[in-house]
Amino acid sequence: MWPGAAGDEDEEMVFRDRVDAGRRLAERLLAYRSQDPVVLALPRGGVPVGFEIAQALQAPLDLVLVRKIGSPWQPELAVGAIADGEHPCQAVNREIVEELGIGEDYVRKEAQRQLAEIERRRALYLAGRPPVALAGKTAIVVDDGIATGATVEAALGSVRRRSPRAVVLAVPVAPPETLTRLKPLVDEIVCLAAPTFFGAISVFYQHFPQLQDDEVIDLLRRANPPADEAAKAEQP
Repeated sequence: MWPGAAGDEDEEMVFRDRVDAGRRLAERLLAYRSQDPVVLALPRGGVPVGFEIAQALQAPLDLVLVRKIGSPWQPELAVGAIADGEHPCQAVNREIVEELGIGEDYVRKEAQRQLAEIERRRALYLAGRPPVALAGKTAIVVDDGIATGATVEAALGSVRRRSPRAVVLAVPVAPPETLTRLKPLVDEIVCLAAPTFFGAISVFYQHFPQLQDDEVIDLLRRANPPADEAAKAEQP
């Protein structure tokens, strides 16, 4: 489910911010409210988008911790990505690796370095809270946008290994060729805009600040309050 034809009215869609994007996505995902959903956001930028979806679907919000494996000469260029889990899931763009002449040893060492960063973020964001069980549930994987798709590909592989009933990818914006490549990895894609000419994700947002760790932690706490806080909130 995404706009694909050139000239589609959604092609030039611009979001006010990640909250606006999350609320618009949530409208397209309401049918999943009755399908035991779990919202899994990619931090940092996917968390405010996922928060809005989780609230609308009355679903738990959890994280898929994934890190880009950047080129040794251009760290922002993803040659692959790795996602955490009992057996970490790695995705490598072989075309880029071969084109740049990047050795397997570099990819292996960089993947291990990024796994260490994933563990640091797990401790920081989740403070020991175990992952939400996905077996038999509908896993909705959320980010604030997709460019090359390397990190999302690794995230989807990690989620699929946890035996959900279905995997749904939900993003505000992504290039159509990336969506086409990711389609076999999921049961459904919900994307609000798939522009033919794709620049940076930030181009499609009026307000796109770098999220801070404390903002991620606060959103996770609000989405999944401790039992004592939840009990107080329900009191008249």
